Amino acid sequence: MCSRRETTDSSDVKKGRSLRDKILVSFPLCDLKEEDLIQNPHFCKLLASLTKHVDQTGLSEQLKTELDQAEEKLRCQMCHWLQFESLHRGLEEMIQDHLVKKQYTDVSPEEKMFFETMEKCLLVAQCVKHLDPSSTTHQDRPPLLGLTPQHVMHLLPPEEVVQKMKKSSSTQLEQHLKRKCLSLLTYYDPELEDESETLKTMKLSQLSAQLNKDKKRAEGLKGIHQENRALLQRQSQVYISELTECIQLFETFISHHRMKVQADLDRKKVDYFEQKCVLLHQKLKSELADLQLQTYTPGTIAAHKKIRKELESEVKACKEEKQSLESKLSSFGILGEEFEALAKEYCRIQEEIKVKNWAIDEFRLYNEKL
Repeated sequence: MCSRRETTDSSDVKKGRSLRDKILVSFPLCDLKEEDLIQNPHFCKLLASLTKHVDQTGLSEQLKTELDQAEEKLRCQMCHWLQFESLHRGLEEMIQDHLVKKQYTDVSPEEKMFFETMEKCLLVAQCVKHLDPSSTTHQDRPPLLGLTPQHVMHLLPPEEVVQKMKKSSSTQLEQHLKRKCLSLLTYYDPELEDESETLKTMKLSQLSAQLNKDKKRAEGLKGIHQENRALLQRQSQVYISELTECIQLFETFISHHRMKVQADLDRKKVDYFEQKCVLLHQKLKSELADLQLQTYTPGTIAAHKKIRKELESEVKACKEEKQSLESKLSSFGILGEEFEALAKEYCRIQEEIKVKNWAIDEFRLYNEKL
């Protein structure tokens, strides 16, 4: 019974993981995380139901169909426009090549007449296109410089010259396009550069199929790249979570180990600094004794010690006297301003007594001299 339950639980886990993988692949642009899907199972089921109705870009089936139809219509119009645009550019490139060729080599009169006629026809057609109002321009807009398409049509070469140019233009254009296709082929496959024209022509007929094949292969690789990107994202998230747990465990181990050995380390540091202080004190005393011996004689040092001792005793007596006087002054300061006036009067009387005693002494000395 227990084994059946474990088997059921493991199958549910595998089913849930496959469902989450399917959702992550189906919505690569939503930046979803597997943890979010695990924490929100109802949201996971909602996304699983949405996968039946929307594609990877988030478009519904109906909107996707309308978008495909619009893209197909746009593609047809673009192909139609590209046909005329490639024809026009091909003719212009032929004219440019002729102008370059004319600068370096001599050309026949027929070739010169052909390209001059083509250039005039293209210029007139371009002017007519700008002067002819269409659905993309304002119908009530006045013509440019007062010109109409009929004003420039008479600039065309004679009809027989134009017809002659049209007959040979298809052959010339075909040769020009063939040269461009061969250059494209050699660019796509440089190994065919030195091959014969027959082989190049045969390879050219297979170029379109080869390009389609390469395009499909690129699209397949793009899909694989998206799947690998989603897988790498999930693996990165798992790796980051595991790495975070490892870092937390490592920090816990470091803090525990540090608390365990910190007391012993502090005690050893204290002992070291104590011994270092004792050593420095002994070294300082040794340096001081050495300096005294280098500066004074032993008798001078003994005399200095005796003088220092007497001076220290006198300083001590002065300090004691100072403390006693300060205590007396502090006791006198308690009496207030009246005692201060009496003290000043006392000081004045003492000064007068000193002056009178000095006068008496001077008078006595003067009588003794007489």
